[in-house]
Amino acid sequence: MRILGIETSCDETGVAIYDDKKGLLAHQLYSQVKLHADYGGVVPELASRDHVKKTIPLIKAALADAGLTSDDIDGVAYTAGPGLVGALLVGATIGRSLAYAWGVPAVPVHHMEGHLLAPMLEETPPEFPFVALLVSGGHTMLVEVKGIGEYQILGESIDDAAGEAFDKTAKLMGLDYPGGPLLSKMAEKGTPGRFTFPRPMTTVPGLDFSFSGLKTFAANTIRDNGDDDQTRADIAYAFQDAVVDTLVIKCRRALKQCGMKRLVIAGGVSANRALRQGLESLMEKLGGQVYYPRTEFCTDNGAMIAYAGMQRLKNGESVGLAELKAYPRWPIDQLKPIAESETA
Repeated sequence: MRILGIETSCDETGVAIYDDKKGLLAHQLYSQVKLHADYGGVVPELASRDHVKKTIPLIKAALADAGLTSDDIDGVAYTAGPGLVGALLVGATIGRSLAYAWGVPAVPVHHMEGHLLAPMLEETPPEFPFVALLVSGGHTMLVEVKGIGEYQILGESIDDAAGEAFDKTAKLMGLDYPGGPLLSKMAEKGTPGRFTFPRPMTTVPGLDFSFSGLKTFAANTIRDNGDDDQTRADIAYAFQDAVVDTLVIKCRRALKQCGMKRLVIAGGVSANRALRQGLESLMEKLGGQVYYPRTEFCTDNGAMIAYAGMQRLKNGESVGLAELKAYPRWPIDQLKPIAESETA
């Protein structure tokens, strides 16, 4: 069985083809970073228009890479939410239309479930159950995962997501969009210990996050200490260290609360080297294991949507022609559980 996956939730257009026996056959990705760079952030209308231009050509390219035609596709999966509503509607409209034209089922996919299951695309995937840290520009949450669709949110950000805080702080430092990766690179030249940032919400019980205050703390630190290159690098180091340490502390709490020793980290920020090192060190101390997708599947991509869509399709899930919907907000714990979570 083969499925075509389409991802258009924000500023990346992703298309992939997944085979339940052979695995990932092809994936194409186009990033809109240059398009939005002049504006310092994603412009929803421009994102939607660019998805309209890029999605069909990427579908054709993926089919060509896999050596397939539309006759070889058994289902079409597309991101139905959460995300930018206009961008979501582009993928949903194209995905549902292709499914109708090809006479195959259409499968709406939850964007964050795609991220959560992305490590299943690796050679050594995690087994259920596990705790998942989903950390990106739009979301930061800890989820107890008992199986596909069996999700309990343990904690989430009450304001800025971690990736959003990275980008906003980078902007304060005059870095180009998207600034998060540039800030992390700058932090590599920073001096440990020169500045110390707070670890928000780690001195109180619970698993929720708050990162907006770190941006203000960074702004005040820059104002009080100047912004020469070394000072900016030292501030970047202190900021990143605070975010990473906060995430590690919360993960430790979540694992203890759930009695688990398997941790999955996914989402754009999961590519952060310092975060990976921090979580690997944590799991080594706990005698457990951390899993994450390869770097190219940390950010938004079609492969994760194709994989998640395959699991839903094999569970008999699809939507009718009239059920063309996009969900800007869609709590992940509202998803339908799959009876037996067998990964393909």
